[in-house]
Amino acid sequence: MSQNIQSAESLVNSKVEEPKLVSNLRGIKNKLMVMSGKGGVGKSTVSANLAAALARRGKRVGLLDSDIHGPSIPTMFGIADKRPEVGEKGILPVQVADNLKVMSIGLLLDDQDSPVVWRGPAKMGAIKQFLEEVDWGVLDYLIIDLPPGTGDEPLSIVQLLGKVDGAIVVTTPQDVALTSVRKSLKFTEMLEVPVIGMVENMSGVICPHCNEEIQVFGGESVEKAAKDFNTPILATLPIEPDVSSSGDKGDVYVNDDKSIWKEKFDLIVNSVEEKFN
Repeated sequence: MSQNIQSAESLVNSKVEEPKLVSNLRGIKNKLMVMSGKGGVGKSTVSANLAAALARRGKRVGLLDSDIHGPSIPTMFGIADKRPEVGEKGILPVQVADNLKVMSIGLLLDDQDSPVVWRGPAKMGAIKQFLEEVDWGVLDYLIIDLPPGTGDEPLSIVQLLGKVDGAIVVTTPQDVALTSVRKSLKFTEMLEVPVIGMVENMSGVICPHCNEEIQVFGGESVEKAAKDFNTPILATLPIEPDVSSSGDKGDVYVNDDKSIWKEKFDLIVNSVEEKFN
């Protein structure tokens, strides 16, 4: 009889124990993905500035750079030479500011010029470790900067998380970019990930002499995609040289003085806060 009771207790205890990934992410209120159908549209710029802006507004933010082959977040924050430490509960992400911490494969490379030559299973193992073994602690937002496309990494992250609270899709006005972005919107639709909205990046150029915005790319493809997928356009961000140069210098632009670009970017931050407040 006593053996039966012990077996029953063991069975109950085994059912109560939850997966490590679930328990590790329990302190995160909102999980957001920033994605694009193709590379070179400024997705990481949006991710970095969104994380920095929310942190400056007093939110506790984690930023996960899940681009295994082309991690750029460490460079944008000037922390490429930093290395994560190991704490009692797991790997400690690098603290960028009081309310902002970052994890990236770029923080684990001895040589920033060395390519990560991994096949799918190795990449998926790294992404799982970032979610399961990194001690993210209590966060208002975990922002996940995805690699371009709708392949292994985005699919694995959605499946591992189980529930993604929102996605921001970044594009540029050219039709060639919109063709891929429409696939990203369809991807979120298929996986039941709610889209907060689209960001049209590089929508024009800010003249350095008169500070006026000059339209470079024509067409209404972004508006059509937004209408077809019933998705709002959160902001149209112009090309502003200081934004690019600040990222190269390791100083995220949102920390600088007010500009046309920052005024428009604040619309994205406002939309995210309104969505989850």
